[in-house]
Amino acid sequence: MPSARRSPRDSTPDVGNTRARYRRILRFAARHIVQTWWFELVLPRLGMAKVAARSREARLTRIAERFHVLAVDLGGLMIKVGQYLSSRLDVLPPEITRELAGLQDEVPPVPFDRVRRLAEAELGVELERAYTWFDETPLAAASLGQAHRARLSAIDAADTGLEEAVVKVQRPGIETIVDVDLAALRRVAGWLSRVRFVSSHVDLPSLVEEFAATSLQEIDYLQEARNAERFAESFAGDPRVAAPEVVWERTTRRVLTLADVTAIKINDRDALVAAGIDPKAVAKQFAAVMFDQLFRDGFFHADPHPGNIFVTPVEQVTDAAEPAYRLTFIDFGMMGEVPDGLRRGLQQLMLAVAARDGTRLVEAIRGVGILLPSAETAELERAMAELFARFGGMGLAELQKVDQHELRSFAIEFGEVMRALPFQLPENFLLIIRAMSLTSGMCSSLDPDFNMWDAVEPYAAQLLRDERGNIVQALGHEALSFAGTLARLPKRLDALADRVEEGRLVANSPRIEQRMARLERTAGRIVSAVVFAGLFIGGILLRRDEPVWGGVLIAVSAIPLLHALLAGVFRRRGPR
Repeated sequence: MPSARRSPRDSTPDVGNTRARYRRILRFAARHIVQTWWFELVLPRLGMAKVAARSREARLTRIAERFHVLAVDLGGLMIKVGQYLSSRLDVLPPEITRELAGLQDEVPPVPFDRVRRLAEAELGVELERAYTWFDETPLAAASLGQAHRARLSAIDAADTGLEEAVVKVQRPGIETIVDVDLAALRRVAGWLSRVRFVSSHVDLPSLVEEFAATSLQEIDYLQEARNAERFAESFAGDPRVAAPEVVWERTTRRVLTLADVTAIKINDRDALVAAGIDPKAVAKQFAAVMFDQLFRDGFFHADPHPGNIFVTPVEQVTDAAEPAYRLTFIDFGMMGEVPDGLRRGLQQLMLAVAARDGTRLVEAIRGVGILLPSAETAELERAMAELFARFGGMGLAELQKVDQHELRSFAIEFGEVMRALPFQLPENFLLIIRAMSLTSGMCSSLDPDFNMWDAVEPYAAQLLRDERGNIVQALGHEALSFAGTLARLPKRLDALADRVEEGRLVANSPRIEQRMARLERTAGRIVSAVVFAGLFIGGILLRRDEPVWGGVLIAVSAIPLLHALLAGVFRRRGPR
């Protein structure tokens, strides 16, 4: 395998451009963080909650539109961030997810001369020697790389048994851009982690680090090649699934050569029907394959969008039970792993969903580690019970017939309940959410009557059979554990009694009164400082659209400022 070489020097972005990119991302984040803080936290505390509520929908839509423009303009990881945000229907308002739903890798292709220089530097030979033919027009262009069709040389074709190939070439300079984007995201996460409301609900720095690890793997084509082979091994002998073969002789960290497996795009309903393939059957098979990856293998494709999955017709079917087509997956840069403990927790989630049991679902969510132990779940259990009672078992087609006002009201209430709870997403859970969101959307596009509840039930039934088969063994373990605890209890009670008699059992109490006195002395000044900051920043924000009100708020902010500054002076001079 050729050793990886450094990309040509002229492929590295200009330092000034990277600094401007970094500052632009930070300015965008800072502006909208302050704006959201003002409208969602400060105004309600000043008795102006209705004012904030009236402008919320338009304001959130503007933020999403501006981010869409920013992501398309910058490319890089910003498009990946927008795509992830568009799938977070559970925690983000629909105004944002709806605007970002159509965000794709809308980037122009790299000029072929730059692609040639990078590929030849990586492979160590001229393209004409590495391939007998290389299409200068890209098959697809994305923010991290682009793909070209090619034909292997006679020697490589004889060694691999392949002829037609697809070559992925990394965008020149993308490593520098990814580093800049990750640095900006870490900075923004640091800002938000200092906000108590945010830090008590989610560990943003950890989520950014998980996103960073996934992104860095995605631009390492050697890792993608290994992922492709591991995925193929997971479905070895399974007639439903296929994956392209890796041409290791023409693969490096920045160039990846795979067998050309191009076929019918999974979302091309007309082409499927023309080939005699039922789109509804494809939806059912696709959901089953994705569930197998999550709940059986623990290794799953985390980016199953339409461009990454083909439906390949099978000319000769040896077994009548086998489908007349295969689902061919490509692009294994974004893959997720489900540890055994998390997989068991997801299985319990599936059982709870299949049983329409809100209480059990909340327990499963806590068991997975999404909810922190301190979370009060009574409201969540009530909301889950209402969800199952009203919408349980409905598919997308049925939900579309429900009164939109009712759906929106329930979504707002449910979102408020979720946002009020302290949660932390386990490792790789972002990818699981993304994979399931894309799966649901894909299946609904193939079959408008597709019902995810029906797709879950076969797996739930199998899990129930497995669970019943293990119940006797589990009870035996519980009995042994309980017996051991009983056997140790007398000795532990004796030890506790000895410590009490000898005076070695001590309970420490903090100096609560002193701390309360200190808090009372500073509470008034803190409140005044917060009110000043809110009025002053709000005035600055409003001056552009409402200059009169903006000026009034800035002027009025002087009153709490004087109190915050002078109250401490008078207190120090006063009687002690």
